[in-house]
Amino acid sequence: MNKIRQHIYTICFAIILGLVCATLLTAAAEFTRPRQEENKKAEEIRNILSALKIPFDADTSPAGLIEVFEQDVAEQTLGQDEPLTVYAYKPEGSDAVKAVAVRFAGPGLWGPIKGFLALEPDYKTIRGLSFYEQEETPGLGGEITTVGFCGQFEGHQIADEQGQWGIDIVAGGADATGVNEIAGITGATMTCDKVEEMINTIIEALASKREAYVQ
Repeated sequence: MNKIRQHIYTICFAIILGLVCATLLTAAAEFTRPRQEENKKAEEIRNILSALKIPFDADTSPAGLIEVFEQDVAEQTLGQDEPLTVYAYKPEGSDAVKAVAVRFAGPGLWGPIKGFLALEPDYKTIRGLSFYEQEETPGLGGEITTVGFCGQFEGHQIADEQGQWGIDIVAGGADATGVNEIAGITGATMTCDKVEEMINTIIEALASKREAYVQ
């Protein structure tokens, strides 16, 4: 009988301990949720600012990044059918748009890839490119986030010499000499193909809605 009671006490204790731990974990998650959401928003904003080439200190806090964003960036919507959000860089005190950025996303080789493409006011020249989410292989597809890859896009066009919309990420090792050609990453052809596809999708969407944009 004593052994049965002992087993019952052990089971009850384990259940109570489990409930207490679950409650504490839930409370901790709820307590940190606002901070996590703020950090997530700040990371996206950091990438928008980076793509648009808006200066900010590397150690700027999440709140500081949000402040810079709200001060210099205006969200605009293009089109009524399947509207496209455009982030327009208007320095404080200026009515002129210095650059625009759009979000792009799509499936990568191992998970979703998300980033921002920024263009000069002519809507043809790439100002910057940044990625804020990717799960590609480190040292291979993961190199899409490096300055060496993203920096190539700056100054390139989003259409070829014949006016055909889209960029072309050429296979690693091949020469990228066209106005819209970017050198790919050796050993990461599939990742580069997917990045090319998602960027070209947003370029085509932006081109089709450009006339509806009001600065």
